[in-house]
Amino acid sequence: MSEKTVGVIGGGAWGTGLAQALARGNHKVQIWALEDEVVESINKEHENKKFLPGYKLSDRITCSKDIIEVATGKEFLIIASPSLYLASTLKNIVDVPNIADGSTVITAITKGFVPSDKGPKLILETMESILPEVYKDCTVYVAGPSHAEEVAMGKLTGLVAASLNPKNSIRVRELLRVPGLMVFSSFDVVGVQICAAAKNVIACVYGALDAIAENSTVFGDNAESLLLAAGLNEIQTIGFAMGATHAETFTSISGVGDLDVTCKSKYGRNRRFGQDLIKTDMLSKFKDIDDLIANVGKIGYLPEGAIACKYVHEIAEKKDLKLPLCDGLYKILNKETTIENTLYQLMHL
Repeated sequence: MSEKTVGVIGGGAWGTGLAQALARGNHKVQIWALEDEVVESINKEHENKKFLPGYKLSDRITCSKDIIEVATGKEFLIIASPSLYLASTLKNIVDVPNIADGSTVITAITKGFVPSDKGPKLILETMESILPEVYKDCTVYVAGPSHAEEVAMGKLTGLVAASLNPKNSIRVRELLRVPGLMVFSSFDVVGVQICAAAKNVIACVYGALDAIAENSTVFGDNAESLLLAAGLNEIQTIGFAMGATHAETFTSISGVGDLDVTCKSKYGRNRRFGQDLIKTDMLSKFKDIDDLIANVGKIGYLPEGAIACKYVHEIAEKKDLKLPLCDGLYKILNKETTIENTLYQLMHL
């Protein structure tokens, strides 16, 4: 594929890791980052020392604090802003000429839900409500088992490019056809987005169980597999309730693949958060789940599942869904119960 110009809106680990993969494919990538230290370290030292330390970046990657500059003139724009700031970030670029006329293909890799007056919204739904009308049903969502560290290293990674616009799905798939990435297309935009968001909730619970299992006579590998399977069932329940269209979404890399790596990988922030609930008394810093979300920066890393948990709880209440794992984590973070009591109840002990 010929060289393409790509903007990445968000200088976190995942945005940086994917930028590095694109640079390996000889594409020219510019990242927008809010932090001066990120801009400086990428431009001067070819490393994102704040969010992806230890990984040398290509000189085909540059970084800027000017979001208009990064969005302007790009053939592809990848949105990697955290879900909490997605809407406010997008509003800054809607008048960029190549976005206003729809000539830029816009892709999201942000995970989670976005709060609204009508309840939690999915990432693409939020984006298309802000972007010009030309993007209706034309944005693309990319997800899969893809820790930023391994993507940056070029280790083999599978991804799904989901869109209701088959042409754009293929264009993004072709863009991402670079060394180390295998990309597949999907029309199930809801299912893929739900898998990407809800698996982080399950991974938080999995991490807590994993920490307890280190010194337990009750919990071990078998219990962890039991939890993972139960978690996949809950993700599928949410997905179909929200409008997912393909059962195979949940049994392929978007579902079981992404859930497995998020629960088990040493790189997983949500797994780490669950472990910290046991090992560091993490919740003592916060009054309830709303206080945790408002002050999530105090954790020192971003556990998307702790945030998504609140919105999954709202969806479950609205649609009358039975989600014991997701609801259990909500009650833990809201200080209605303890992680130990929840796990014993879930396992019927």
